[in-house]
Amino acid sequence: MTEAYIYDAVRSPRGKGRRDGALHEVTSVRLSAQMLNAIKARNGLEGHAVEDVIWGNATQVMEQGGCLARTAVLASELDERIPGLSINRFCASGLEAVNLAANQVRGGAGEGYIAGGVEMMGRVAMGSDGAAVAVDPSVAMERYFVPQGISADLIATEYGFTRDQADALAVESQRRAKAAWDDGRFARTVVPVTDQNGLILLDRDEHMRPETDMQSLGALNASFQQMGEVMPGFDKVAIMKYPHLERIDHIHHAGNSSGIVDGSAAILVGSKKFGKKHGLTPRARIRATAKIGTDPTIMLTGPVPVTERILEGAGMRIGDIDLFEVNEAFAAVVLRFMQAFGVAEDRVNVNGGAIAMGHPLGATGAIILGTLLDELERSDKEVGLATLCVASGMGAATIIERV
Repeated sequence: MTEAYIYDAVRSPRGKGRRDGALHEVTSVRLSAQMLNAIKARNGLEGHAVEDVIWGNATQVMEQGGCLARTAVLASELDERIPGLSINRFCASGLEAVNLAANQVRGGAGEGYIAGGVEMMGRVAMGSDGAAVAVDPSVAMERYFVPQGISADLIATEYGFTRDQADALAVESQRRAKAAWDDGRFARTVVPVTDQNGLILLDRDEHMRPETDMQSLGALNASFQQMGEVMPGFDKVAIMKYPHLERIDHIHHAGNSSGIVDGSAAILVGSKKFGKKHGLTPRARIRATAKIGTDPTIMLTGPVPVTERILEGAGMRIGDIDLFEVNEAFAAVVLRFMQAFGVAEDRVNVNGGAIAMGHPLGATGAIILGTLLDELERSDKEVGLATLCVASGMGAATIIERV
């Protein structure tokens, strides 16, 4: 089987996903095109250099609909003979795009791909595409559907995590993100976003709140308590699925959950032959990929079973992994991962995560994979694992190894 390698990774800084955010004037297509142009320019790609652009985005309506991937290619400086494929695995869409590209290379279906994703959450609101799992009663009632925030609080209740633990993780995420930016650790990967005149709109993650402390977080109200306990009363639905619980402890709020932001990322994946053809040196080998389905009520526990699956498939153990990127969708997701595997905090999200910098749904998987690669190189480590929880009960993971 042909090996698949990562040759380059770029991402935009993440802008606040609201009308006064720095990237609000930029469409999903234009931001995607800027990332594609960066990959092309940095790696000297000319003509029909890659087989396809595989692009993830979670809310595929309006300006993010209609095979955004192909439109982004046409809006970019890439050759128009390069097609585009839009995919949706919710929060893992960006990582799944990379995994699909890697497995296409492995299977001999082309030598090179650009993979990644985008989400402009300030322009196309999360959930505006609808979701059968939530609104079709034949599915929602049978599967005990609850919103993700209730699922996160359910994880905390089921596995015994306190609000103080969640808040402490959030404070540390902010501290680590600031330290990483101050130390220039994202310099190789972050591409400033410009307007039509070439003026820089944003060159640094905008959502960060480095002044966050336990006291400021302690003043925030739990975000999902009312929908759980009062209207429409989702706690009762969750407890029907988990009847051994007397109540749901609502520990999550805006400060220990991922930020709503705009952002995009792209990764260049190819075979060794592709690298030689274009004069490129591979940075890492994609050693394994995996995905899995999980209980859709607790929903966000996917990083645990998918990590078990990918390790088994790769013939590895948890101790073989030097660094982990576990998407900080909610604090309890990361706490559960560390609890399940006994992984030390200094090996997980060492440069902060989505609580501090935000979670642009379709792009995050590619973002954290690029962050993982940069950190493996910076800290002279060898093997890393990136994983995300996924809406409706799924998980995705990728293991990379420096070459």
